[in-house]
Amino acid sequence: MPGNSFGQAFRITTFGESHGIALGVIIDGCPPRLPLTAKDIQKELDKRRPGQKLTTSRQEPDKVEIISGIFEGETLGTPITLIIFNRDVDSSKYEPIKTIFRPGHGDFTYFKKYGIRDWRGGGRSSGRETVARVAAGAVAQRVLDTVGVKIYAYTVALGGIYAQECDLDFVENNLLFCCDKSVYPRMEQRILEVKKEGDSLGGIVEVRVKNCPCGLGEPVFDKLDAELAKALMSIGAVKGVEIGAGFKVADMLGSECNDEITPQGFASNNAGGILAGISNGDEIIIRAAVKPISSIEKEQRTITQDGNPTTISVKGRHDISAIPRIVPVCGAMVRLVLADYLLRQRMIGEKA
Repeated sequence: MPGNSFGQAFRITTFGESHGIALGVIIDGCPPRLPLTAKDIQKELDKRRPGQKLTTSRQEPDKVEIISGIFEGETLGTPITLIIFNRDVDSSKYEPIKTIFRPGHGDFTYFKKYGIRDWRGGGRSSGRETVARVAAGAVAQRVLDTVGVKIYAYTVALGGIYAQECDLDFVENNLLFCCDKSVYPRMEQRILEVKKEGDSLGGIVEVRVKNCPCGLGEPVFDKLDAELAKALMSIGAVKGVEIGAGFKVADMLGSECNDEITPQGFASNNAGGILAGISNGDEIIIRAAVKPISSIEKEQRTITQDGNPTTISVKGRHDISAIPRIVPVCGAMVRLVLADYLLRQRMIGEKA
């Protein structure tokens, strides 16, 4: 099966290419009578919109248009189709390198798989594909609102600079969605320094889920944490995912790792809100390791489509880091998973 769809009860299918006419998403399974307008979706899209300070200079308004599934400010229960037209496409920088594989990109693997590829900005493998995910995530939040679930996504590391504290009030008040105002100026400065060097930066995004109902998740292969990891790993720039204490558990004793249970709840949260693949009612904490942007001006070795050795320096309008624009994408993917599992759980209850 082609991998363009995600979810079961709340299912999305995205479409479109980076330099094509438009990108969009079809959402199937959204319940009826949920309040939803284009303004609600646009609010999330604006968070990942290009053309802002510290991001690519590509000027895309990313204005969403609702094609179906919503009437008089409410969902109909029928498929919802959302479309975002590309308005500032410039493929000229890609013309000279259209037969050259860019290191770190999907150029090589897409060509080997399909025998053809859209060389204009990476086509379907471009990070621009995620605009459809963010739009769908805004719809998923309306499902989560019915049970009071709140999701927060923010930057905890960028270019080797790590947050020392987490201030959720600060997240929406800075350009990088950084959670620590004391390190934010250093992160911003680091981006400007690396931009001058023609290089790029990676980082870490953390997502917290508050008020998640206990009992979401399916044994054995559809564990909630497994699906969350899959959702985040499906984002092109993500190369690692950890939940709760993550890789630190490898150095712990069982007595240190186990979250003791009291009448008031769990005494700690090393499990990250998930036990045996099922939510335990505690705060879900998940982190995604984001690789540096692959398109850099520094000269690198590569080959052409004919297998001949060459070098490449990628010009054009590129981000220096996937952060901050990947932050709302990570939040959206978590929303999609939780909305899907919430509806699956309701279906089980209805059958019982």
